[in-house]
Amino acid sequence: MHPAADDPHTRAALEGYRAGALRWLAGGVIAVVLAVLLGAVAVSLAEDRGRPVPLAGMVVVVLVVGGLGAAVAGLGGLARALRWHRALTAVPWQRGLLRIAGPAIVAFEPEGYDEWDPADEPVRLRLVSTSVWRTRQVQNLDGGEVRAAPVGSGQWVLTAEGLPTLYGARAARRPR
Repeated sequence: MHPAADDPHTRAALEGYRAGALRWLAGGVIAVVLAVLLGAVAVSLAEDRGRPVPLAGMVVVVLVVGGLGAAVAGLGGLARALRWHRALTAVPWQRGLLRIAGPAIVAFEPEGYDEWDPADEPVRLRLVSTSVWRTRQVQNLDGGEVRAAPVGSGQWVLTAEGLPTLYGARAARRPR
């Protein structure tokens, strides 16, 4: 069995995920830099005119808070991509079917899964993404073949042919 990271599709999907994280990080840094520049211009204008620039302070605060949030999301995405890459160099992909069990709950049925065998359980997962479009992309795979790999304690990565990225999931609690 070849490690999942050796697959060209996996490398491309990881690069896509990493590129998205870099866009978040760069966007956050740019927003903070713009906030500093806007703040400096607003202070200079206020000193020249003798009165403050309307809404400049609020815009600066929004840019700083939003920029810091985006930068943190980007750093988290980069760390996740690195952790996933390390894990995928050690494990092979498991092929199987994906079943949707709820808005962000999926069940992965690996090859060889027997739904009539009471001892055979699918891997129940909860998507990590809070993005609606990413969740919908996974929901569109209902009944389709996917590849999944464990990347940590209770954490999995999913992808499928034609998808440009990877999707993170955590083991879900078993329904009672």
